[in-house]
Amino acid sequence: MPRVFFSYSHADEALRDQLEKQLSLLKRQGIIDVWHDRRIGAGQDFGKEIDRHVETDEIILLLVSADFLTSDYCYEKEMTRAMERHEKGEAIVIPVILRACDWHGAPFGKLNATPPDGRPVTQFPDRDQALLEVAKAVRAAAERFKPRNPGIADHVAPKSRDAPAASTRDGPRSSNLRVAKQFSERDRDAFKTDSFEFMAKFFENSLAELTERNPGIESNFRRIDANRFSAKIYKHGKAIGQCTVFLGDRFAAGIAYSSSETLESSGYNELLSVDADEQAMYLRSLGMATMRQGRDRAKLSQEGAAELYWSLLIERLQER
Repeated sequence: MPRVFFSYSHADEALRDQLEKQLSLLKRQGIIDVWHDRRIGAGQDFGKEIDRHVETDEIILLLVSADFLTSDYCYEKEMTRAMERHEKGEAIVIPVILRACDWHGAPFGKLNATPPDGRPVTQFPDRDQALLEVAKAVRAAAERFKPRNPGIADHVAPKSRDAPAASTRDGPRSSNLRVAKQFSERDRDAFKTDSFEFMAKFFENSLAELTERNPGIESNFRRIDANRFSAKIYKHGKAIGQCTVFLGDRFAAGIAYSSSETLESSGYNELLSVDADEQAMYLRSLGMATMRQGRDRAKLSQEGAAELYWSLLIERLQER
């Protein structure tokens, strides 16, 4: 069966985990096997193991974001070699656009990316739908490695079955073809819940990395229930930052941030509400903390919202 290699920045590990879950059925059916650097065991040579998979795996997913493009290892080593194998017909490279970034000028910019139209995964109201499109593209690529496989000379990454067909019209046309979208109350509720889950994973991973990188720093992440988690940072045993993030109710109809450990929902220091324009849903802060930090109330992606709340937690640690 073809093996799938994930080339990604560790800043996108939470999204990689979500994508791997969407590929679970393909693994159960024996259609693909997957590998990424978190599979490297103790005592194994990190660089050699990655190089081996870049050189031999049949399907290579480039999980594209600004962090991916910034990473010398992802861009110069993994992506460059993957594209060389792709051009020779030795592997299929599929760019997976995780977060908005300027990727079209990259060597893989000529390939058909997924989700359809290169729309970033984080900009979908339903992230599961976005990752499903990626899974469909991987399934289609894997089909090309069946025993009847005539070769992989066609280097364009496959579109999902639901993706719109490429235009065959020769005459000039406008590229401005978007129409306004309508988002239901259910869509907004799902987006809010999904954003909260993303934020919980973001905090848990960030606290673990913070502790690992900084001697004398310890942390505690606690998932209190389905709608609430707390985070705490210690420096040489002394608590210097703490917060509770929770899905609000009638007192706070959004995702609330409290600078204390609390089970109450009536008090908070910042609040994010779900809003939408004609194309996508996003989060917007109430401004209680952002104005104090000199920030405007911009349209926030899930990642941007998580970064906002994380900055509130970590600000004391970063003071000189």
